[in-house]
Amino acid sequence: TAVVTGFSALPWLVKPLYGFISDSIPLFGYRRRSYLVLSGLLGALSWSLMATFVDSKYGAACCILLGSFSVAFSDVVVDSMVVERARGESQSVSGSLQSLCWGSSALGGIVSSYFSGSLVDAYGVRFVFGVTALLPLITSAVAVLVKEQRVIGQARGPNVPLGNSSFLKSSKENIIQLWNAVRQPNVFLPTVFIFLWQATPQSDSAMFFFTTNKLGFTPEFLGRVKLVTSVASLAGVGLYNGFLKNVPLRKIFLATTVTGSVLGMTQVCVLI
Repeated sequence: TAVVTGFSALPWLVKPLYGFISDSIPLFGYRRRSYLVLSGLLGALSWSLMATFVDSKYGAACCILLGSFSVAFSDVVVDSMVVERARGESQSVSGSLQSLCWGSSALGGIVSSYFSGSLVDAYGVRFVFGVTALLPLITSAVAVLVKEQRVIGQARGPNVPLGNSSFLKSSKENIIQLWNAVRQPNVFLPTVFIFLWQATPQSDSAMFFFTTNKLGFTPEFLGRVKLVTSVASLAGVGLYNGFLKNVPLRKIFLATTVTGSVLGMTQVCVLI
């Protein structure tokens, strides 16, 4: 579990690199659309291998690494598109765009959570992996609808060497801009907060083995639990979009921290 979790987390640790690549190297003349299509194809390939050839834990870890990379890269591209559209808008409009993204994610989780467990019980994991391989293709298909101005002069393919002076110059400028942004207190302090939050040890693996080996939860029941989680996420998005968009972030962080601590202690007491 540690190996698989570690491999799946690796692509998310270097997300700024994906931003530098997509901004500096247009792929077939596009900085967004082409990378989304490629990410969807890589995701479909990884889950197709899981559904057919993979029989070892290390093979599964490699395929999960590839699938996680495709999701992380597409996540960066989509975030950049959201930032471009939110630039110059009010906090309310920017919050609405983020709410739309997270709400869509929660809706997708609601649709897939219950059925994933039922399909595992009925048809097995290979079948579920095969169905999952079809989902990244939706990203590739939707990417064709993205409205983006074609980059003139670099439309024949990704034949831009990494040693190219323009790429190095652009990357250097991006790194300097990123460093200047991170140095600002209103960016640095929230970054430190998020780092400390994410660095807090989690009990996800222990909880999974406890619920499956000790309590005997079936895949279908775990799917129902995931369904409740997705519904709660959607309710949280609705709460923020309806009442908290204009509330100071300090108050939201304080309320989230207190609520999380209370629920965490409740979970510990229940397990004990």
